Order: sequence, then C-alpha cells, then structure tokens
Amino acid sequence: MKLKLASPEQVAMVYERDLKPSFPPSELKPLANIQAMCRDGCYQPWCLFDGEEIAGECFLWLGRPGWALLDYLCVAEDRRNSGAGALMLKLLRQAEGDTVILVESEAPVHAPDPAMAERRLGFYARNGLRTAGYDTDVFGAHYKTLYLSEGPVPDGRLMEENCFIYRDRFPKEKYERYVRIPRDPAAGPIRQVPWNED
Repeated sequence: MKLKLASPEQVAMVYERDLKPSFPPSELKPLANIQAMCRDGCYQPWCLFDGEEIAGECFLWLGRPGWALLDYLCVAEDRRNSGAGALMLKLLRQAEGDTVILVESEAPVHAPDPAMAERRLGFYARNGLRTAGYDTDVFGAHYKTLYLSEGPVPDGRLMEENCFIYRDRFPKEKYERYVRIPRDPAAGPIRQVPWNED
C-alpha cells in the first residue's frame, strides 16, 4: 500500500464514503472548504492506496513550514481493524519528514462515547504520538492534544503553532468565539456548532 495525494474527485469520494458517516457536524468541515484549502495550498489530502482502491485517508492542515494539524484520520469501513490506521501514520511520518504533526483527539471526559475516545488515545500512544500538556476547545468540542515528532517539543511552542493554524484561516471574531488554545477548564463551555458557523 502507498500513501499518495488524492485528486479532487477522490477527495470528494472519501468525504462522502468515510468522513461524513464518521464525524459529527461540529468536527466536519464542509467539502467546499476542504477543496478550497487544497487549492490554496494549505491542505494535503493524503490517502492510503491499495492498488486503485483507497483504504483510508489522513488529511493534513498545514501551518507554518514544519508544522501541520492532522485534520482527519479515517479508515474505510471495510478496512477497519486491519492495521491501515497505523500504516497511514507510519507512512505519513515518512512523507512529511521533519514536520511536527499536531493531533486533536476527543477528551474522554466530555466525549459522547468515552470508551471510543479512550481507544483513540490508546491508538495514538501505541503509534508513537506524545501527549502535550494542554487541551483545546474548538467549536465546542474538548480535545486532548498530541503530536508526532522526532523528539519532545515544549508546550509553549506547540500552542503557538496550534493557534497559528486556526488564526491564519479564520477571521479574528470567529477565532475568538470558537477556538480556545489552551482550553480553560474554569471558562464556560463554547456552544457546539458546525465548523462553518459564521
């Protein structure tokens, strides 16, 4: 199997087949936004190809050089529990070289399915991701922050680059309303809204 950048048509296909059934509205960007980000050069739609078939996808939202956010990692339904997710992370690490890849994974304490959220965190830990010392609150969803890198990175630097990825794309008012990095446990919750809320 090989990790390759998908065509616009392939991105649309996996969006409908894999992402829409797997992610709630507050976590799922509209397809038009993803396609626009690809055209703008700030999005890498990596897909795992088994011959002509796409077994899964790991889309990267690019920040400053050397930094990215793993926006979506998803395995096709008929390929789950086959090791495809672990293989994608391994190949992504090879493809992206020295890039520090940030990951936001649902915090079990506020997840609709805490057991599933714990399994995701375990999956990332088994595949070499480190846990940062801060959480985030994005569009009303509470995330643990993890990252994939060659070595430890200070939390201050991680937060700076994590913030930049959102600030670079969102208007100031939208960022201030829907993004909290780091998450403040004492602050009131952000209303959970779809990603494209104005």
